Amino acid sequence: MFDSNSEESKALERTVVAKMMTRLIPFLAILYVFCLLDRGNVSIAALTMQKDLAFSDKVYGLGAGIFFIGYFLFEVPSNLIMERVGARKWIARIMVTWGLISASMMFVHTPVSFYSLRFLLGLAEAGFYPGVLLYLTYWVPAALRARVISRFLALTAILGLFGGPLGGLLLKLHGWHGLAGWQWLFLIEGIPSILLSLAVLRFLPDTPQKAPWLTEPEKQWLANQLEHDTQTQHRVPHLSWRKALTDPRVLHLCLIFILTATAGNAIGFFGPQLLKARSGGLWTDSFVATIGVIPAIVGAISMLLASHHSDRTGRRRLHVVVGYSIASLGFLLCVFMPTASGVIVALSITALGERIAAGSYWAVTTNLLGAGAAAGGLAFINSVGNLGGFIGPFVMGNLKARHGGAFWPGLYTAAGLMLAASILAYLTLKQPPAPEKQPPAPEHKDT
Repeated sequence: MFDSNSEESKALERTVVAKMMTRLIPFLAILYVFCLLDRGNVSIAALTMQKDLAFSDKVYGLGAGIFFIGYFLFEVPSNLIMERVGARKWIARIMVTWGLISASMMFVHTPVSFYSLRFLLGLAEAGFYPGVLLYLTYWVPAALRARVISRFLALTAILGLFGGPLGGLLLKLHGWHGLAGWQWLFLIEGIPSILLSLAVLRFLPDTPQKAPWLTEPEKQWLANQLEHDTQTQHRVPHLSWRKALTDPRVLHLCLIFILTATAGNAIGFFGPQLLKARSGGLWTDSFVATIGVIPAIVGAISMLLASHHSDRTGRRRLHVVVGYSIASLGFLLCVFMPTASGVIVALSITALGERIAAGSYWAVTTNLLGAGAAAGGLAFINSVGNLGGFIGPFVMGNLKARHGGAFWPGLYTAAGLMLAASILAYLTLKQPPAPEKQPPAPEHKDT
């Protein structure tokens, strides 16, 4: 064992983190971009698809949200399988199946086919995000985790900025070769995921020990740090179903996530329609899809800054509480903004707050779970929390239908849920102790 405060250890830390940030994190971010694109492109497609297929707000809200039911059912088994077969093979499997199903969305023509394919897409994609979080626990020491996760998510947000403008351009292909614009959107955006599955098989190492771009001293330093985390951090030792359903820490994390996911998805899947309505029909579908990147840019920048502060101070709870409070304010402001430009500002405030909280929330989560609980624990928390992805669009669609297409009931609901999550985080997420430093190796003197 070597001194973690030695110059040699610090130099190795800088080198290993730099290599992960340049070789591993960008690749994972590209994969996650297409995951989010294929999951959420229905919100752009809906600008024309709803009218073409005569889908009501209730039908659209249920179809958008039913994705998360499939996601919930298969997420924990997916993560446990990944731990057995390895990240490389399982992530490649996830990508090829979700790409095929996403492209098949072009054949939707009835509510039943819409519900069925969205449900299957959730099954196919289940386990990807918690799988990536689990994968990062194999690579990143606890003290650096908020920063690395936040940079991963921020890079994902930056790379994902092309999604809205691309969707807007693809809608303009309406009528080409007899297909509607939304059909071209699903087809073209599903193909890259299939192709990237081949890149995963070729380039993604299962563990640091199999990474050809790490030297032996770097691999050993990383192994020492992760072993030290295992021995010194107070975590959930093993996450059985009984433990998951009774451990208050796990339940609190699930509840916080489900509240924020319900709020975020309620607005997220209806965001383009909200902008189109507040513009009075003056903004084209393509412009709505493009201008929607502004909140994402704000969120990416805020996450990078907040994650650095969170790692430096260790005050994870503060970032979660403040972040979700700001997000709540943003949703509330959406109610009173009379123009689409004002809604963009309000949604940017929401993105600012939500991204401040996100990195620290997942740092708390990954640091809580030990090696024996990480595979099932991350998937359990993510899958239960993501039920909010079903509840949010479903509730928003029904509230719109009951109030003559008005958005204010859903916006008030989203603001209240974010505020409730902030209060719950303040009451339940106790400040975790800073990771202990490894003691210097004892000196052995000749006698």
